[in-house]
Amino acid sequence: MTLGLLLVLAIVFLALSNGANDNFKGVASLFGSRTIGYKAALAWATVTTAAGSLAAIALAEALLKRFSGKGLVPDALASSEPYLVAIVVGAALTVLIASVLGLPISTTHAITGAMVGSGWMAVGSAVQLGALGKAVVLPLLLAPVLAVALGAGVYAALKALRGAMGVTRAEDSCVCVVEAPALSISTGGAMALRATPPAMRLKVAHNADCEGRYAVRVLGISGRRLVDIGHFISAGVVSFARGLNDTPKIAAVLLASPILGPQASLVVVATAMAIGGLVGARRVAETMSHKVTAMSTGQGLSASLATGSLVLAASLAGLPVSTTHVSVGSLAGIGLMNGKADLSVIRTIVLSWVATLPIAAVLSALVYLLARP
Repeated sequence: MTLGLLLVLAIVFLALSNGANDNFKGVASLFGSRTIGYKAALAWATVTTAAGSLAAIALAEALLKRFSGKGLVPDALASSEPYLVAIVVGAALTVLIASVLGLPISTTHAITGAMVGSGWMAVGSAVQLGALGKAVVLPLLLAPVLAVALGAGVYAALKALRGAMGVTRAEDSCVCVVEAPALSISTGGAMALRATPPAMRLKVAHNADCEGRYAVRVLGISGRRLVDIGHFISAGVVSFARGLNDTPKIAAVLLASPILGPQASLVVVATAMAIGGLVGARRVAETMSHKVTAMSTGQGLSASLATGSLVLAASLAGLPVSTTHVSVGSLAGIGLMNGKADLSVIRTIVLSWVATLPIAAVLSALVYLLARP
C-alpha cells in the first residue's frame, strides 16, 4: 500500500472518529432538554452537519490553508506523506479514545498537537511554535471563556425579555408520568412488605414539578411550541456551523495528496463524519446532554443560540475555534445561571482538553517514527 493511499484511509479514520465525538454536540441541548429524542436529534445533527460540510467547499478556504501545516514546519516536511500520515493517525487515535470514554474533546486540539508532535520528531527545534499563537492557540483558549459568558448572557437576556413581555410559566396543575417503586404484601408464613420493580405511576402536581410550559400564544401557536421551533432551528445552525468549521481542518491534510482534489476531499470527509456520528455518538451524547447540566427547553435554546452564533462567526472569519469548547462552555454558562451545573463533570472534561495536546503529540510522534523512510 502506498503512503498516498494510506493517507486517504487515515483521513477517513479521522473523519469517522470526529463524527463519533463531535456530531451530537450541536443538538445536545435538544436531547438534554427532552425537546426531541435521541434518534431524532441524531438525524437532525447528521443532515445539518452534512450541509455545513458541503458549504465548506465554497466558504472555508481560509481554514483549508491554515491547517495545511505550512509555517509550522519547513514546507518540504509539511507536504511529505509520512508527516501527514502521522498527523492524521495520531489525531484520530486521540479522538477515538476520547469517544470510547464518552469525553467530548476538540478535534482541532488533537490535530494541532499531532502537528507539533510529528514536527518535533522530524525537525526538532525547527518547529515554529509561534505560528500557532494568534492563528490557532488564541482562538482555542478564548472560545470556551467567551462561550460561558455568552451562554449565561443569552439566557439572562431571554429571561428578562420573557418577563418584560409578561410571558410566565403556566401555573396550573398537570399530570406527570413518573417511575416509582411499588410495595406489595408477602404472606409466606409471616406478613412482610417487599419492594417490587419500579412501575409507572401518575402524579398530579404543580406544573413546576413537571415540564415547564409558557403561558402565552402567538398567532394561535403556544409559547412552548415557539420555543421548541426556535430551539430546533438554532441547534441545526450549530451543527451546520460545526460542519463548516471542522470539515476543512481534516480535509486540509488531503491537499498534499495527489489522489483527491480539494472538493473531492471535502466530500469524502463530510461523508465519513456523518457515518461516524450515526454509528458512535451515543457515549458523548449522554455526557453533553445529561451530565454537564440539567436544563429546560428555554435554557437549551439559550445554549444553542450562544453556541451557533459564536461558531458560525468564527467559521466565516477563518478562526479555528473548537465546537466542543464552545458547546460545553455555553452549557456550563447555563448551568451556572440555573445552579444545576455538575462541576465534577465539567472539571473532568476540562482535564481531557488539557490532555488532548500532549497525547496527540506523543501518538503522532510514534506514528512518524514508523512511517518515515
